[in-house]
Amino acid sequence: MDHAARYFVQLDELAAAVGQRLAELTGAEWGMVSAGCAAGLKHVTAACVAGGNPEKLLRIPNLSGLDKTEVVAPRSSRSAYDHAIRNIGVEMITVETAEELERALNPRTAMIYLSAGNATNSGPFALENVARMAKPLDIPILVDAAAEVLTIPNVHLTRGAAVVAYSGGKAICGPQCAGLLLGRRDILQSAWQASSPHHGPGRDNKVGREETMGMLAAVEAWIKRDHAGEWKRWLAYLDTISKRVSQIEGVTTAVREPNGLSNKSPSLSISWDPARLRITGEEVAEEVARNKPRIALGAGGGFRGSSEPDAGSTSISITAWMMQPGDDRIVADRLYGVLAQKRSPKPAPSAPAANISGRWDVEIAFSSSKGRHTLVLEQKGNSLQGTHKSEFSVQDVFGSIEGNEIKLQSSDRAPGDSITFLFAGSLSGDTISGPLYMGEYLNARFTATRHVYPANRGKVIVPGGPPLAN
Repeated sequence: MDHAARYFVQLDELAAAVGQRLAELTGAEWGMVSAGCAAGLKHVTAACVAGGNPEKLLRIPNLSGLDKTEVVAPRSSRSAYDHAIRNIGVEMITVETAEELERALNPRTAMIYLSAGNATNSGPFALENVARMAKPLDIPILVDAAAEVLTIPNVHLTRGAAVVAYSGGKAICGPQCAGLLLGRRDILQSAWQASSPHHGPGRDNKVGREETMGMLAAVEAWIKRDHAGEWKRWLAYLDTISKRVSQIEGVTTAVREPNGLSNKSPSLSISWDPARLRITGEEVAEEVARNKPRIALGAGGGFRGSSEPDAGSTSISITAWMMQPGDDRIVADRLYGVLAQKRSPKPAPSAPAANISGRWDVEIAFSSSKGRHTLVLEQKGNSLQGTHKSEFSVQDVFGSIEGNEIKLQSSDRAPGDSITFLFAGSLSGDTISGPLYMGEYLNARFTATRHVYPANRGKVIVPGGPPLAN
C-alpha cells in the first residue's frame, strides 16, 4: 500500500490487472476490489440492475422505466448491511419459504441476495436449492460472505453463486476499507463500471490504488499463511486466560471451536454464579471496557460444559484472533483481578420517589434535529413496563425506578434493522430528563413531561341506535 501510494496509474488498467490476478489466485472467473464489503454489495446490485448500460446506471436510484428493479431475499438473510443493496433503489422482496422464493422470481428480478449462513446451511435456502430455481431464469445470486474465511476453490461459486462478497479487513486481514468480490467476469466488469473513478451512483464508494494493492497482497498472503499454526496460537492464548481465571472458586471455562466458515475463531466462555461472585457478565464487560487496560468482551448467560445454556449463571466470552503476543497475559491478569475481587452484597433497590404510571410526552434532541415520542408506563414497585411510541413505530418498553433514577429500554425492529433505545433519566416533579443511548447510532438527550389531559371533555352519551341526522 505504501508503494502504491507513490505512483499514479490508470485505474481501469489497474482493476483489469488485479481482476485477472485475483482470478489466478482464487480460481474464480474474475475478481474485483471494492471500498469494503458493503460497497461491493452496492456495486453488484447496480451491475445486475443496469447490466453495464450507462443510461440505466445514471438513472439509479430512480428505476422507473428499467426492467430489473427487484431483489429477492429470505427474511433470514436480511440485515443492516442490505442498506447497500437498497441504496440502488430496488424493491426488496422478502420471502419466508422456498415456495415463496420460487413464486417471487420473475422478469423484474435483478438478483437473489443470500447471506452466507443461508447459503451454506441445509435448509430450504441452501445455495444449491436456490440455484436450481435461479439458473433456468438466468437470475444471478449474490452471496454475502463478509466475515467468512476465503475458500479456494470457492465454496459458494462452485455451488451456484454468481458473485461472492468478502470483507477485506476481517478474516482475510487486508485493509479495513476494502472488500473482495469474486465471480462472473461480466457482472464484475459491470460492477466496476458502477464504482469510482466512474461517475454515477457508486462514485461515493471510492477504492484507491492503495486499498486495491493492499487487498491483492492480503489474498497473496492468505494463500501462504500457516492457518493451522494460527489456530494453535489462538488456542494457546485462550488457554493462558482459562488457567488463570479457573483458579477462582466457582469459575468454569469452556473453549468453542466453530466448524463453520464465518467468524472462524476459537472462543473462550467464562461462566460463574452471579449470586456467588456478586457481579454479572454484563457488569464485568462494562468494567473492563471503561477502565484500562480496556478489553472488548461479549457477555450474557452462562453455559454448562461447552454449549448447554445454564439459566442460573452468567458469562463472558473472548475471541482470540485479534490478539497480539502478550495480550493473553494482560487479559488473564485483568479478568482474574475483577472476578477475584471481594464484593459486598448489593443493597436492595431504593424505594421509588414517585409513581410515574401514565402517559409521558417525550422530546428528543438528536445531534441536529428534534423528535417527539410518547411513553405510556405502568409501575409496580420498582418495575416499569409499557409502550414506547417513536416517530415511525410502536414497541414495548421495560425498566426500573430507584429513587429518582429511571432506566427504560425498548427496541425498534424491522427486516434488516434494529434500534435500541436506552433512556437513563432523573425525575424532578413531572419531568424526566437525561441521556438517551442508541448503541451504534450514538447518543441523544431526552426530556419527558407528564401528559396533561383536557380538564373538561364533556359527557359521553351512548346512542340507542344509528343517528337520525348528521
